[in-house]
Amino acid sequence: MSKNHKRLKNICHSLLHLTIRSPHEWTVVFLLALRNLRVNKLRTALTVLGIVIGITSVIIVMAGGAGLKNYVMGQVEVFGTDYIQVEVKVPGVSETSSENISGRGTGLAITTLKVKDAEAVAKIPNVKLWSAGNIDQELVSYSSVNKRVILFGVNPSYTEIDRQIVLDEGSFFTEGDESGVAQVAVIGSGVKKSFFGEGEAVGKNIKIKSQSYRVIGVVRERGAAGFFNFDDAIYVPLETLNKKLMGIDYVQFITFKVKDTARIEETAVDIRDVMRQEHDITDPSKDDFVVMSAAEGKAMIDKVFGTINYLLLALTSISLIVGGVGIMNVMYVAVTERTREIGLRKAVGASSGGILRQFLFEAIIVTLLGGAVGIVFGVAATYLLNNFLVRLGFLLQFSVPVGTILVAVGFSAAIGIIFGIYPAWKASQLSPIEALRK
Repeated sequence: MSKNHKRLKNICHSLLHLTIRSPHEWTVVFLLALRNLRVNKLRTALTVLGIVIGITSVIIVMAGGAGLKNYVMGQVEVFGTDYIQVEVKVPGVSETSSENISGRGTGLAITTLKVKDAEAVAKIPNVKLWSAGNIDQELVSYSSVNKRVILFGVNPSYTEIDRQIVLDEGSFFTEGDESGVAQVAVIGSGVKKSFFGEGEAVGKNIKIKSQSYRVIGVVRERGAAGFFNFDDAIYVPLETLNKKLMGIDYVQFITFKVKDTARIEETAVDIRDVMRQEHDITDPSKDDFVVMSAAEGKAMIDKVFGTINYLLLALTSISLIVGGVGIMNVMYVAVTERTREIGLRKAVGASSGGILRQFLFEAIIVTLLGGAVGIVFGVAATYLLNNFLVRLGFLLQFSVPVGTILVAVGFSAAIGIIFGIYPAWKASQLSPIEALRK
């Protein structure tokens, strides 16, 4: 008797034993699926690898999105929940539209927002205080050291709005500095280290756009926000920035603190009315400004990140679909190679449903195994990315919510079922007589 006949006889006896003796067909089918996957280890490993890559991508992308969202929310919460922000906007478009974003991003100047607008809004009973502001970038120097920094031109009251401005040395500028257009500066800890090292900074003079500015304070180390480092920023009086450095008479934003947070939405409506009166706007669609409360800002951020996450998830899911196609191909090959085995199983009493479950189980096991390994790799990659970002000085922390794990598991199971069911069905429909002839 040839070796092939002996192997065929052994398989037949094993199948007969499992089919007749075992009272639990599901267990039998599961064990057969495992056996067949072990027999084709390389093929199984390559198929699993495709799922691992897809699941790992999903984990990293969703963890990154969650981490970035939490970070941005945290930065918003630094100002508290009792503020309302007014910013410039391209007239005639939505504040979240691509036209507004691209217009602002390409340097389109909206010059209609003025300090007098803030003074008019400040008359609203529920407004407690305000600070207008502009942002610029200039080359700053001390002795032979040059450094390009972000300049914040704000009012003295800004320290009551941004609670993370804490001084290690000196003091913030005053109303007198503001009205007198004083050339004074409050520098970040990074600027101090670059120019003065561990020495004294207060009282020294630095050059901003070839103008001499006296350092009157140093802000405590704060860290980075995304790709922006607050420690490399310099604060100067708004009037000084506008008149002596930028040569403008308008502002980019105004932040208002309110007295009663329970009336913040009502106050936002009042601010819009006052702003339209100041700008002679009768058609709200022509607004050249946007008014946003803390709650509205959070809602918008949540909506934006939700859309981004769905988009990124859809893009990373392409790799899962590719893995699913790989599973389908592997299952088709498996059906072709095991035609005689299927015929033998049916000849000794196996049902079409049993055959279907066996091949479907093989696809599901492969995807669940790939999902489990992908989750481990995804969490590990997230941990490594966190360490990398910390070393670069970024405070952004990727997190892996439980929902992300559930989504990954659901994806892997769904891929196995969707892409495995048709080859499994084809296997279950084979005629035992025709299968044994092949």
